[in-house]
Amino acid sequence: MTRLTLFVLLLLFTASFITPTAAEIKSLTISDDSRPMILFEKFGFTQSGHVSVSVSSVSVVSSSSVPIPDPSRLGFFLMSEESLLQVVLEIEQNPNFCVLDSNYVLHLFTFKDLSSPPGSKYEHLYPVISPNEYSLFFVNCVPETKISMKVRTEMYNLDPNGSKDYLPAGSTRLPGLYFFFSLGYLAFLGLWGYACWVNKRVVHRIHVLMAALLLMKALNLICAAEDKHYVKVTGTPHGWDVLFYIFQFIRVVLLFTVIVLIGTGWSFLKPFLQEKEKNVLMVVVPLQVLANIASVVIGETGPFIKDWVTWNQIFLLVDIVCCCAILFPIVWSIRSLRETSKTDGKAARNLAKLTLFRQFYIVVIGYLYFTRIVVFALKTIAAYKYRWVSNAAEEIASLAFYMLMFYMFRPVEKNEYFVLDEEEEEAAELALKEDDFEL
Repeated sequence: MTRLTLFVLLLLFTASFITPTAAEIKSLTISDDSRPMILFEKFGFTQSGHVSVSVSSVSVVSSSSVPIPDPSRLGFFLMSEESLLQVVLEIEQNPNFCVLDSNYVLHLFTFKDLSSPPGSKYEHLYPVISPNEYSLFFVNCVPETKISMKVRTEMYNLDPNGSKDYLPAGSTRLPGLYFFFSLGYLAFLGLWGYACWVNKRVVHRIHVLMAALLLMKALNLICAAEDKHYVKVTGTPHGWDVLFYIFQFIRVVLLFTVIVLIGTGWSFLKPFLQEKEKNVLMVVVPLQVLANIASVVIGETGPFIKDWVTWNQIFLLVDIVCCCAILFPIVWSIRSLRETSKTDGKAARNLAKLTLFRQFYIVVIGYLYFTRIVVFALKTIAAYKYRWVSNAAEEIASLAFYMLMFYMFRPVEKNEYFVLDEEEEEAAELALKEDDFEL
């Protein structure tokens, strides 16, 4: 397998892991780039789709013996995922094959169409005749050359009324979807506040953090809805992407913190954290800071930057480490309660605590598995026009997880942590002997 083939496969495979960037009108600068192919973005077009590409300040520097590269060997094209395998096969059969010569791509223009120096610019609007999800590429088929240029891309579909929709066909429903779920979380916050007020004598500090988590989730979704709305209408987020990233950062850090603190039993079972539990927080929080930095870089730039694949790898690695780390406190609490149940003589209470923590462990595992694996699978197998289904599935799973977690650890007078009838002791002791609570 040639280096170019590996490069193309790695680029498109990594692109499938991320969500689309925050704007569909992009202005960017390429400086001294020697990559054979540059992926700019993906976009789902309808039958009324259009793509506009403008390049200026073009400079081609050759380090080989050929002083003037052939301008017809450098250019832009669109390629669907269905055509990817055919193009890869063509490259495999002929390592010197230029993708611009392929019949499986939609040619836009080459540098041969540029105006003469010093202007060296070109701009054109192309209708997309065949609706599909396409990737916009720039290809450099001239070895040992470096490209510098300014590129402006604009992709959109036309609504029936003739207005431009800058969101891909599979994302045009997202503004309404996010706004609907934000209302759901605001209602959830109101119910949680009422439950805390009614049972204020048993409200703990963790319940306040849980309320803050609901608020941040609702604000995050509101900003996401506004972000997508302005991109849909104007092509740019008008600053809503900044608020989105701020609330997303706070929300994600709070979510992982709440899961860790609940797993340790903080403010329920004990008013303090052990050293190893503090260490988990000391690992998770900085890693989430790094993950959010990577998320911003990925979301606000695109695959055209040289380190884009690296940032994706950092994000995926950090996310996996954090998902594993937050499970340790829950396992430690289950083991601690299991050991305590053998000595303190409170079998019924310990059985209830063990059952609660084991259920919480299963819920967290299910949430992480669904949002990381199932959602990605839905995004991969769903037709591009129904890509929003994976977003809806993720939000439904998140809401279900929040509801289960908040219900299990709600403030109530007779919480499983504190009060159980003594007559249940004998049955509980038998259950503890028969069930080792293995995970």
